[in-house]
Amino acid sequence: MTRTTARRTGRAITVAAGAAGALLLWAVNDPWAGVDLAVRRGDTTTHIGPAAVVVTALIAGLAAWGLFALLGRTVRHPVRTFRITALIVLALSLVGPLGSGVGISSRLVLLGMHLTVGAALIIGLPGRRNCC
Repeated sequence: MTRTTARRTGRAITVAAGAAGALLLWAVNDPWAGVDLAVRRGDTTTHIGPAAVVVTALIAGLAAWGLFALLGRTVRHPVRTFRITALIVLALSLVGPLGSGVGISSRLVLLGMHLTVGAALIIGLPGRRNCC
């Protein structure tokens, strides 16, 4: 396995792990614990299902991977720049569950999902070495 293939595989696993972590939180809280994960959008309330959790986490992961790849080609310190940018995006993403989550339990679980995916991507995408 070449170094590039190993990095790509590791990053794909990182993206999948973030989505799996969010799905695990959903599974533990929605069907097992009975927390109704729902958000308000205007006058309607939307239930958050497993497909929405996985698709959203994968989109976030692929976007983060793309950003990291772009930074690796354009800036001097791509890992530091990526982590700072990703932390800012994560902080901004937390506004969604806080503002639109239905009930405190739903808000807490949705915050946990955001933090799980964010932590996986911020820690995992750059890997152990400061390379891209």
